[in-house]
Amino acid sequence: MPFFTIIIPVRAIDDYVRETVPHIQSLLNDDWELIILPNEADKDEWHDSRISIIASGRVGPAKKRDMGAELARGEILVFLDDDSYPDSKLLEIARPHFSSANVVALGGPAITPPHDDFWQKVSGAVFLSRFSGGAPERYISVGPVKEVLDWPSVNMMVRKADFLAIGGFDSSYWPGEDTKLCLDLINKTGKKILYIPDMVVWHHRRAGLAAHLKQVGGYGLHRGYFAKKYPETSRKLTYFIPSAFLIFFLISLTSYWLPQSFQLLLIVGWGAYVLALLFAFRDIAKYEPIQIAAVAIGYTFFTHIFYGLKFIQGLFTSNLVSRLR
Repeated sequence: MPFFTIIIPVRAIDDYVRETVPHIQSLLNDDWELIILPNEADKDEWHDSRISIIASGRVGPAKKRDMGAELARGEILVFLDDDSYPDSKLLEIARPHFSSANVVALGGPAITPPHDDFWQKVSGAVFLSRFSGGAPERYISVGPVKEVLDWPSVNMMVRKADFLAIGGFDSSYWPGEDTKLCLDLINKTGKKILYIPDMVVWHHRRAGLAAHLKQVGGYGLHRGYFAKKYPETSRKLTYFIPSAFLIFFLISLTSYWLPQSFQLLLIVGWGAYVLALLFAFRDIAKYEPIQIAAVAIGYTFFTHIFYGLKFIQGLFTSNLVSRLR
């Protein structure tokens, strides 16, 4: 029976963390400890011997997670974000999958909580279709158990021994440190990372278009940089599509001066894009009300444009280092 160490990097103890801890205390089993790593020493609000609050200094989330791993007593490290909380069956569902020595890590979906507000749900809804966000299994519990090459650290479990053996996270990157970790885990251990659809964490979304695009832009910037630096998992056609759409959009703005044959091609292209948005709307409406699905389609257009722009920036960035390194 493995023992789990749950690690949460935070800037400070806030309302999201205060929401998360009771959910962790309500996990079905007691075979866990929790390490919370704020920048500065913070008071213990829970007085639970299973919970440790350890000041990390002003460092990035990757470095905080590495510090937590060094202090962990558990054989399995459970990584959560500071704005997420686990389903009560999280550890119970994960446990049997670690019975195979060939499994180094598990990942599960990070689902928008039902009590998030309208705009948070719109932000999360963008990612519920392959036609809008690309990987709906990261945001909703769908599909079978399967092997994956890349998974976000908002809901990831890793064997501690393997994590330490490869040197943990590469704190040069944030976001994107989880992509590098997965690549190292697979290449250096020769083991598998599995997606477990029922291993659920609830993850609050960004409220408002500006906050949504800021987050998406960070993902695009790092993915563009990784496409040339770590092509094994990041040089995929799907990651280039938003940039191609951005170029197509800019060309469309000059359509008045283009030959008629090019204008016809642009019309066909826009027809294909509208059709893709209709498919996205269909997929999103399976999980969210019609109003949220409709607004999410508007978000999707701006998501594709901004991600595509930041992806291109990442491609042409010579050395990308997190400001919190």
